[in-house]
Amino acid sequence: MGKEKNPRRVADNEAMAKLRMLRTSPQKLNLVAAMIRGKKVDKALSDLTFSKKRIAQDVKKCLQSAIANAENNHSLDVDALIVAEAWVGKNLVMKRGRPRARGRYGKIMKPFSEITITVRQVEEQA
Repeated sequence: MGKEKNPRRVADNEAMAKLRMLRTSPQKLNLVAAMIRGKKVDKALSDLTFSKKRIAQDVKKCLQSAIANAENNHSLDVDALIVAEAWVGKNLVMKRGRPRARGRYGKIMKPFSEITITVRQVEEQA
């Protein structure tokens, strides 16, 4: 009398990975995510490896996790994978402050964000 298996959140030819609590703003993270959307995974990995953005290494780790999920959990061909979707969301914002002149208080917002990467297996066109 077990519970029924949950339906998959993505299609049969897709795999997904999510990375939460990244210490950067969603706007900066979206610049890196836009760099890899729609590319083949090997090209996306090399772009992230040589990117000058600090957060690119964390995005690379998430992409490698999505590739590993596709290979190990869903038996997809790694050479035929593309980055189907890469979307960014807001997470919590730490509020800090700094004393300013004349008794005022300067707000310092330290935002966190999250990224979700979906890879899809595509058939090669002849």
